[in-house]
Amino acid sequence: QVQLVESGGGLVHPGGSLRLSCAASGRAVTSATMAWFRQAPGTERDFVAAVRGGGGGMTNYLDSVKGRFTISRDRAKNMVYLQMNGLQPEDTAVYYCASGASSLILSSTWQRRSYDYWGQGTQVTVAS
Repeated sequence: QVQLVESGGGLVHPGGSLRLSCAASGRAVTSATMAWFRQAPGTERDFVAAVRGGGGGMTNYLDSVKGRFTISRDRAKNMVYLQMNGLQPEDTAVYYCASGASSLILSSTWQRRSYDYWGQGTQVTVAS
């Protein structure tokens, strides 16, 4: 049984930074494609970032977060992180960690259906 637990959300001013963490159990983060999605009120859950399984760890990002957000993983701790810099009010959402097959092709990492395990989410609010 794979379990994902997110933490690190909170309230931050525009331009600020947060680092989200996802603690994984039941599957090694390096043996899975790990991703972050987010969902704002009244909207669908949207892709933010992903890192493919295996040693290469190729990454994929939503265009609007490129250069601001960085996804990373810690093999020893079995954790996945999302470092978020330059946060803006439009980044306000509940952020979810997701785990999928290691063999996902990069072009499919943005699809919700590619992931079979999800965390409960952590709220990120960007406001002045």
